[in-house]
Amino acid sequence: MVDAPTLLPEGRTDDKTRLGYAMVATAATLFAVNGSVSKVVLGSGLSSLELTQIRNTAAAVLFFVFLIVVAPRKLKVGRRELAFLVAFGLVGVALVQWLYFVAIENLPVGVALLIEFTAPLFVALFARFVYGEHVRRRIWFAVALCLTGLALVVELWSGVAFSTVGVTAAFGGAFALTAYLLMAERERRHRDAASLSFYGFLFAALLWAVVQPLWEFPWDVLDDSVSLQGNLSEYSAPIWLLVGFIVLIGTMVTFSLLVGSLRHISATRASIVATLEPVVATVIAWAWLGETFGATQLVGGAIVIAGILVAQSAR
Repeated sequence: MVDAPTLLPEGRTDDKTRLGYAMVATAATLFAVNGSVSKVVLGSGLSSLELTQIRNTAAAVLFFVFLIVVAPRKLKVGRRELAFLVAFGLVGVALVQWLYFVAIENLPVGVALLIEFTAPLFVALFARFVYGEHVRRRIWFAVALCLTGLALVVELWSGVAFSTVGVTAAFGGAFALTAYLLMAERERRHRDAASLSFYGFLFAALLWAVVQPLWEFPWDVLDDSVSLQGNLSEYSAPIWLLVGFIVLIGTMVTFSLLVGSLRHISATRASIVATLEPVVATVIAWAWLGETFGATQLVGGAIVIAGILVAQSAR
């Protein structure tokens, strides 16, 4: 783990530390935009599984081409590492993305992300009870904040105001994201961002190829155009262009920035900055898709984010 930012004689934060924070902030913003783009695509006829499959498969192919041209040596994998990379791809990549798509298909983007971003809370709990790390007592305060905030967001007193499938998928995504953060933090000490991302997407793509062979993928849907929905409903765009954005910007660039930032700052600090994503995603979904929240849900969302920040500071 990386300790507090290095200070220069003048008291300024080290340039590499600032770069790490900037990388995470950029990734969080692009992930937020990607949420609304993905929701539009999911309304086009592609299922959450099909969108996950094409995202993982295309990213794996493009990362492979990049590495084979720029740094083929980084593709080498030891026998002991192989099992870990398979697990990373299946749980940390495949399940995170599929459950996220299921969640935003059934929930407002902001609500799905608020639930999924409770992952740092589980990271801190895992570090305390499994790794035996020292975690401050404030973690219990963070648990209370997150549970209270989520109860307000989903309006628990009325029997959950949102889709049960969506809420369940979002919580499943939170646990999968917890695994991703812990596994990426561990492996980042031995492997660069590009090759780690490649193997994650490769094994995720192989999983979806077993579930649904590529020749059964509805490729013809990509030629269609789809309304951009909400406040942009008068405009349309080809589905292949939107999927291209999801693969290139919402996947390759974002995952590389997020994993690459761990060279400069700790996973704990990166996760704190990454809480920008549900905030920015909510604003974008409001401005673009017209998704709105009541005052109670806004207060609940703020409490959840506060709980996430407290959880991160506890580790």
